[in-house]
Amino acid sequence: MSLAGAGAAAAAARKPAAWRRPGGGRGVGVARRRAASAAALLLALVYAAGLLVFLLGGRLSAGSEGGAAAAGGRGPGPAAVTVASSLRRRPRPRPADEKPPHAQPGSVYRSHLVFERLWPDMRDDATLAASASASSLSASASWRRSMLMTSHYQNSGEPWMPCVNSRLTRSELPPSNGYLMIEANGGLNQQRLSICDAVAVASLLNATLVIPTFHLNSVWRDPSKFGDIFDEDHFIETLKEHVRVVKKLPEDVLLRFNHNISSIPNMRTKAYSSPNHYVQNVLPKLLELGVVRIAPFSNRLAQSVPLNIQALRCLVNYHALRFAEPIRILSDDLVGRMTKKSLLTGGKYVSVHLRFEEDMVAFSCCTYDGGWREKTEMDNARERSWRGKFRRHGRVINPEANRRDGKCPLTPLEVGMMLRGMGFDNTTSLYVASGKIYNSEKYMAPLRQMFPLLTTKDSLASPEELAQFKGHSSQLAALDYTVCVQSEVFVTTQGGNFPHFLMGHRRYLFGGNAKTIKPDKRKLVLSFDDPNIRWDQFKQNMQEILHHSDMRSIAFRKPNDSVYTFPMPECMCQQDGMVVV
Repeated sequence: MSLAGAGAAAAAARKPAAWRRPGGGRGVGVARRRAASAAALLLALVYAAGLLVFLLGGRLSAGSEGGAAAAGGRGPGPAAVTVASSLRRRPRPRPADEKPPHAQPGSVYRSHLVFERLWPDMRDDATLAASASASSLSASASWRRSMLMTSHYQNSGEPWMPCVNSRLTRSELPPSNGYLMIEANGGLNQQRLSICDAVAVASLLNATLVIPTFHLNSVWRDPSKFGDIFDEDHFIETLKEHVRVVKKLPEDVLLRFNHNISSIPNMRTKAYSSPNHYVQNVLPKLLELGVVRIAPFSNRLAQSVPLNIQALRCLVNYHALRFAEPIRILSDDLVGRMTKKSLLTGGKYVSVHLRFEEDMVAFSCCTYDGGWREKTEMDNARERSWRGKFRRHGRVINPEANRRDGKCPLTPLEVGMMLRGMGFDNTTSLYVASGKIYNSEKYMAPLRQMFPLLTTKDSLASPEELAQFKGHSSQLAALDYTVCVQSEVFVTTQGGNFPHFLMGHRRYLFGGNAKTIKPDKRKLVLSFDDPNIRWDQFKQNMQEILHHSDMRSIAFRKPNDSVYTFPMPECMCQQDGMVVV
C-alpha cells in the first residue's frame, strides 16, 4: 500500500463509525430513544404502584385506628410515610382480647366474648324456669332456689351463739395511767379495725382512750369525724365497765403541750405488735407524760392476743360501734324496702360487694378490654392517688400473671355470669354495694341484663335521702354495710376490709354460718378465657366453685387470722345457757 493510501485509511479509522457506515447512526439513535422511553414508562409504573400502596396502606391504617377508637382506644398520631416504609411489613397490633402467642390459660380478659356466646343459653334457661314455676315443677324450682340461698354445710349440734360477756371480767377500773390518742386511716372498715384495736391497747395499758381521729385519706377523701359515722355516746356507755373513753383531752393536758396535738410524743409502732411491746415500750412513756399518741394506727396489734382481749375486740366491733342515728334510720329503711322488693324469693335477697371502682382497677394493675383509653385513664389514676409508686425503678407490672393468680377485680359482667352459672336466675333480687363503678355505663349494662331486679342504694333511696351523705364515702359505705349484713347470701368479689368484716359480722349474728360466696378466681378465669365453652360445661364449673365456697362456710380462727373475720371460737360458744350480749 502507498503512503497516501495508508494515510487515508488511518484517517478513515479515526472518523466515527457513522461516517464509515452510512445509515447506521439513525438505527442506534432510535434504539436509544426506545430504551429511554421504556425506562421512563417503568419509572412511571413504579411510582404509580408506590402511590397505590401508600393510599391503600393509609386507608387500612385509618380503618384499624377507627376500630380502636370505637373500642375506646386511642390510635397513634400521624407520621410521615414514604413508599419505602409503606412497603415494609409491619406487625399487626394485637387486640386486647386476643391471646398473645404462648399465653397461659386465664391470662387475658375475654369474658365479654364468653358472654356473647352464652347469653342465648342463659335466656333459654330463664324461659324454662319461668314455665316451670307456672307448672307442676314449681315446687322443684322453689326447692332449688331455697338450696341456693342456704349453705349445704350447716352446723351440727348446738348453734354457735355470741358469748363475749362470759369472757370479760367486770370489776371496778383502777386509776388510769394516762390518755391514749390514735389516728385511724383508710375507709370505713379500716377505721373500724383501728378503733377496735385501740380499745384493746387502751385496756392493756390501763389508759383512757380519747375518741379516735380520722386521717383524711387521699383515696377516700372523706372528712367525716367519729361522731358522723358512729354513735359516740353509745360507744362510751357500752365500754364503761372495761375501758374509759372520753371525747377529747382535758384542758390541763392540752395546756402542757400548748394546745398542739403534734407536740405529744408519737409512739410509732410496727404492724401486728404484740401486747408485750405495748407494755414494755409504750407504757413507760405513758406513765412519764400522762399522754401518748400513735399515728398511724392500723393493724398495729397482733392477731393472736389473750382471750379477754379478743372478747373485748368483739364487744367493740359488734356492739359498741353502732352507726350514727341518721345512718341507722336510712339503712334500716333500705333493708325493709329491699325485703319488700324480693317477693319472688320470699323476701330473701342476694348482696354483692362489687369492687370495680377506678381506684381499685388502677391499683390492681390489671387490663380489661378498654384499649388505649383504659390504659391512659389507669396510668393517670395511679399517678393521682399513689404519686409514682408504680413507676419506681425495678417495679414489674404483669397484668397477665395478676389475672391468672386471681388478683384482678371481677367486672360486673363476670359477677353476673358467675351467679347465673351457679343457678341464680333473673328473678333473683340483687343488691349491689359499691362506690362509683369504673366506666359503669359499659360494665353495668350486661349485669342488669342478666339480673333485671338489680338494686343499689342510689335506686333504693331518693336523692333527697342520700343528699346528707354526699361526699362522705364512709357514711355511704355504712348504708351498704347494713343492707349486706341482712342479706340471705353475700357475694364477695375482691379482698379488703369490707368483705372481711362483713363475713365476720354475719357469722356472729347468724349462728356462725351465714351463706357467703367467696369464689376461687384462679378457677373462674379459666372459664372466662374460653369463648368456645358450652353453657352446660360453664354451669358445671360455676357450681363446683359454689360447692367449694360452701365447704368453707364454717370456719374457726387460725393463729394468723383476724377475729373480725372469724369470731369463733373466742367470741362465740356452742353451749346452752351462755349469756348473749
